[in-house]
Amino acid sequence: MQRTPLMIGDILRHCATAHGDREIVSRLVGEPAWRYDNRGLRRRAGQAVLALARRGIQPGDRVASLAWNTHRHLELFYAVPGMGAVLHTVNPRFSDDQIVYTINHAGSRLLFVDRSFLPLIHRLRDRIPAVEAVILLASAPDEGFESYEELIAGEADGYDWPSFDENSAAVLCYTSGTTGDPKGVLYSHRSIVLHALANGLPGALGLSAFDCIMPCVPMYHATAWGMPYMAAINGCKLALPCDRMDGESLHSLIRDEGVTFSGGVPTVWTMYLDHLARTGEDSGTLDRIMIGGSAVPRAMAETFERRHGVKVRQVWGMTELSPLGVISTPTPQITHLGQEAEEEILWTRQGRVQFGVELRIVGEDGAALPHDGATPGGLQARGPWTVQRYFRSEKDATSDDRWFDTGDIATIDEHGFLRITDRSKDVIKSGGEWISSIDIENVAAACAGVKVAAVIGVRHPQWEERPILIIEGHDGAQLQQQVILDHLASQIAKWWMPDKVIFAPVPLTATGKIDKKRLRERFADELSRI
Repeated sequence: MQRTPLMIGDILRHCATAHGDREIVSRLVGEPAWRYDNRGLRRRAGQAVLALARRGIQPGDRVASLAWNTHRHLELFYAVPGMGAVLHTVNPRFSDDQIVYTINHAGSRLLFVDRSFLPLIHRLRDRIPAVEAVILLASAPDEGFESYEELIAGEADGYDWPSFDENSAAVLCYTSGTTGDPKGVLYSHRSIVLHALANGLPGALGLSAFDCIMPCVPMYHATAWGMPYMAAINGCKLALPCDRMDGESLHSLIRDEGVTFSGGVPTVWTMYLDHLARTGEDSGTLDRIMIGGSAVPRAMAETFERRHGVKVRQVWGMTELSPLGVISTPTPQITHLGQEAEEEILWTRQGRVQFGVELRIVGEDGAALPHDGATPGGLQARGPWTVQRYFRSEKDATSDDRWFDTGDIATIDEHGFLRITDRSKDVIKSGGEWISSIDIENVAAACAGVKVAAVIGVRHPQWEERPILIIEGHDGAQLQQQVILDHLASQIAKWWMPDKVIFAPVPLTATGKIDKKRLRERFADELSRI
């Protein structure tokens, strides 16, 4: 067999050759929408390579982007790694200090930004001295910054995409951990191609050239869960929403472009369902969605599937897994159990292990635990798109036999379905027994009027820790503590009942997850006030 390297440039060559007329539609910041096809993508990405080389960018150099989901950002997804450099996708939801840290830690030489981030750039420019130039992802220059269209204008067509070591670095993403500085995870060409190939399979997300994909995960977050690359490999149309992730904007894009598949965190889909409920509109061509980032409320899955006929694919992963690890796709074994049992598995478990990811659970002694669906343990992963070592770290992030500790507590059943019971740092120990914050959150989120539910453990003089529940309601919702407690009491154990219900805004992390660190800081002494 030929030893042909797996290259991101080959993804682009394939989509431009086999699916050349497939459309890419992109909303933009302050400009009309852009529409072209995969041939145009290859041509413009090649021009961007030549422009970068003219600026002195060489293989191994880092080039940063601070950008939304647009066609210009997509071109950088191919141009930068395709020439052998590394694309560092900066997360704008990080704090100023974290943004400065990641850009300086990465050593990024150029920074491409969308217009909406110019105030941020003016504020931070003096703190990122290694950045030689800031280039505006726009059609015209503004505020003294050269535009992307100026940069690539006049460059030749027909760039010959090179082949090199498939293990070369391609994309650099930083984790959004709530403790310490963000850590850089360096994806290779090989890991990105394998991740995109495996997760588009019929037994995974089931993508095809008949699909139109709308990534509602920001492209700066783990390459939008790999969706741009999956779309290109499978010949899917791509609809890019830019920064407009509100329900009305997403619905109009679905309607206008015939979107069949999308993916995003629960907060995005809460806004979308709110829009459908307010307007009475249906979900149009939308056929299936994947939801991840945090546990999917069962009520959300039921609403999508039963009211709108949209199939929900719950997923679990993390930046260190590129990021997808499991997908809640049905199998004959669970379908034969009947509809009720199948829905219970698909809606309450994070998903089934996919090819390319090996999972196990271990006890406190490090010994492997059974996959019986009942025994919880620390979740570990390994595989060709799982991190080995963080960027610039001097030691591996894995054990000697390559197992990466995810920090999750989970069970795995005999069918390979994973159920996250908690993050190891979030699980609540009360009177020597463990309480799952996720389970309580899922039940609370199904209560009418609840937008977000968060459970944390706080100090208790007798029981060590006790759970409290923080609820953020939908606009105009008249929430009552007793109604919520009665709802919980009907579905969870008595000793799991929260000692207090607090109505307050629930903060989110840079990737849309509940920020429990901030909640713990704010409410650490809450029970001492009772």
